[in-house]
Amino acid sequence: MTEPAAGGPAPVRILVCDDHVVVRAGLLALLDSAPGIEVVGEAGTGEEALALAARLAPDVVLMDLQLGAGIDGVETTRRLTTGTATTGTATTGAGRAPHVLVLTTYDTDADITRAIEAGATGYLLKAERPEELFAAIHAAAQGRTALSGPVAGRVMANLRKPRPALTDRERDILAQLATGLGNREIARALFISEATVKTHLRRIYDKLGVDTRAGAVAVAKEQRLLP
Repeated sequence: MTEPAAGGPAPVRILVCDDHVVVRAGLLALLDSAPGIEVVGEAGTGEEALALAARLAPDVVLMDLQLGAGIDGVETTRRLTTGTATTGTATTGAGRAPHVLVLTTYDTDADITRAIEAGATGYLLKAERPEELFAAIHAAAQGRTALSGPVAGRVMANLRKPRPALTDRERDILAQLATGLGNREIARALFISEATVKTHLRRIYDKLGVDTRAGAVAVAKEQRLLP
């Protein structure tokens, strides 16, 4: 890491969270050469990241999405950005929650949406050049959004995409579906017949382009169709 000039800005304090030891070691070596960046800790699990963030108060947490056993990167991001870490409130020395910059190989719409909704400041792919990563870290430290080109393209495409026109009843059923209720329980909750629930579900599947209950819930969350 390049030391800041006398009187210059303090380096961005960063915590790296990735469950692959080799990947983490590569990131640490890369970041050590980055100007204005100081790695203050590394974590291999979400739980470890929460504990270290609470203790070390980083400015930015560089977060992978898939973390093996335990909570995943999305849930870790949510707890970090909302200060609901089970090990204590993860805030910086200035009393702010750290910014989270996702660094992952996954670029599906669902992954991007979940991470952003959890509070991630940026979303980068591991294929990015080192200079892009360094710039994104500095941007995230200032609270500015940083997205890989492909990710930005997906976000814009989804914003332009018209949402499926669900009826109020279909939205009600979809909301019940998201809680894990079966057809009989949904029928009882909404005071309608089980046959009516099945009819509405077929229409919901057609409109969302899916053929399973889990698929319907995933698309509904991705397109923000649920309350």
